[in-house]
Amino acid sequence: MANFPTSPDRPDEFSPRYFGWRVVAACFLVAVAAWGFGFYGHGVYLAELIRLKGWSSSLISAATTVYYLFSALLIVFMNDWITRFGPKYCVLFGIACFALSACLLAFVESPWQLYAAYFVMAFGWAVMSIGGITNILGLWFETKRGFAISLGLTGASFGAILVVPSLIALIDSFGFTKALLFSTLTMVVILVPITFLWIEAPAAVSHTSAALVSNSLDQTGSWTRSRALGSWAFWSVTLPFSLGWLAQAGFLVHQIALLEPVLGRTHAGFAVATTTAFSVIGGLTLGTVIDRLNQRLASVVALIVQAGALFAMTLTSNATFLFIACAAFGVWVRNLITFPSLIIQREFDAPSFGMLIGLSTAICQFAFAFGPVVLGLMRDFTGGYFAALVLCIILNLIAASIVIFRPKAVV
Repeated sequence: MANFPTSPDRPDEFSPRYFGWRVVAACFLVAVAAWGFGFYGHGVYLAELIRLKGWSSSLISAATTVYYLFSALLIVFMNDWITRFGPKYCVLFGIACFALSACLLAFVESPWQLYAAYFVMAFGWAVMSIGGITNILGLWFETKRGFAISLGLTGASFGAILVVPSLIALIDSFGFTKALLFSTLTMVVILVPITFLWIEAPAAVSHTSAALVSNSLDQTGSWTRSRALGSWAFWSVTLPFSLGWLAQAGFLVHQIALLEPVLGRTHAGFAVATTTAFSVIGGLTLGTVIDRLNQRLASVVALIVQAGALFAMTLTSNATFLFIACAAFGVWVRNLITFPSLIIQREFDAPSFGMLIGLSTAICQFAFAFGPVVLGLMRDFTGGYFAALVLCIILNLIAASIVIFRPKAVV
């Protein structure tokens, strides 16, 4: 039976026996699957569908963009779903959507079937990615929320490290269809029992009626989506991270294409692995102290360091310096995703956290969905990545100049 805190007002978040840490472990595995199949996996799907079906890269990439945009709309309502149905059943629904979409992908024969598969996958991504994980862990943590979210989202990096190479190896051995079916079965076998055992809402939340939750959100000082969208306090968090996420997603998608002419394909792959490894190191290291930091100031540091790393890439073709720049960029990748939820937690009232982080995450995802397309268009138009990197640098500097200024009062 779950070791729910005996005092909802004072949960012992520092105790290793606190049930919330099991929820973190489960969310870590959820993130591995979500990013492995729903983010990094798209590069694998694109390459295989081009090879097997002869479809154009633009057609498949357009499906991916539609997938992110549709899921962004779904994330807006993530807090409502978790409140109504509970985190356990939301995650199980997400697993089912990922499993069904993977099975559909395994047998696609025409483009409309690809779009249908991505439509189903969008529901899984909405539930099992940033919006869902931050909402679930927000139920369990207050004092250690930053560390808990950072640990949970570290699973995203392991999605690239574990799922993608395994999927490629399976495709090479058994073909695209069998590889997707086997990997999907593995995901289901691992995640379903873990979800049943470890993903819960605290007793104080799960035993609260929907009416009481609704009343708590209507109290004076709480926020609505319409109020947030008309408030600079909300946009002072969401706007800079929308720009930062757009630049980050664009760079990560184009990283191999950017570095391959200089480093060669093999070493460009190692550079990507370096970025991913340092995103794990950075997330775990900063996660231990992130709750005690001035998170707006830390966000400025993250954005400026990433801008500096990109600037260095425009100046040098030296392999060592390029690897150092990739490492410096990677240190802040996971933290840049974590910062919005921590700032919102600190600056807005507690009952509104889930709704606000869902809305903010949806807007940021809407922005980063265009990152790969924007950088790709600039590369095609200019014949290289210099202008694209300069754009990312400018976006990061604008974001840093916005996020450093905290509104005087948030009520």
